[in-house]
Amino acid sequence: MNLPNKITVSRILMVPIFIWVILSGIQNSRLIAAVIFIIASVTDFIDGYLARKYELITDFGKLMDPMADKILVASALIALVQIGRISVWPVVIILAREFLITSFRSLAASKGLVIAASIWGKVKTNTQIFAIISLMLTNNWFADIMLWVSVIATILSAVDYIRKNKKVII
Repeated sequence: MNLPNKITVSRILMVPIFIWVILSGIQNSRLIAAVIFIIASVTDFIDGYLARKYELITDFGKLMDPMADKILVASALIALVQIGRISVWPVVIILAREFLITSFRSLAASKGLVIAASIWGKVKTNTQIFAIISLMLTNNWFADIMLWVSVIATILSAVDYIRKNKKVII
């Protein structure tokens, strides 16, 4: 297993630690969980950079890197619902988009088509990460607004993927 793939696996392994910390109720649990989440989020950029720079792109990485991102973000959002920081509605919208687009990509793959990442997918991911960090570190309106900005970016990215690739379902 190459270094970028090991980094991807480490991101997945950070999720149970993150969940335990945020749900533990220990002193400064949200701050500690935010640090773990930030480290895990940064590994996403590092593994992708290394894989591209050193031509270490593998099928394992193509599958597991986006999966690791989804596991991390979904776990964080569900934990934030559990601790009463956010309501379930934005989480349902975000997770529904992930299931929809993952299924859409699988359908495309079964037809021999590849759906490239779009700028909206990157905006979605970055706004979700920023919103989650804000929600863990603060209790103010700014974090709540950032959550809904990420929901809007999530919806726009789904519309963009489907609009640009409607040939998959026709």
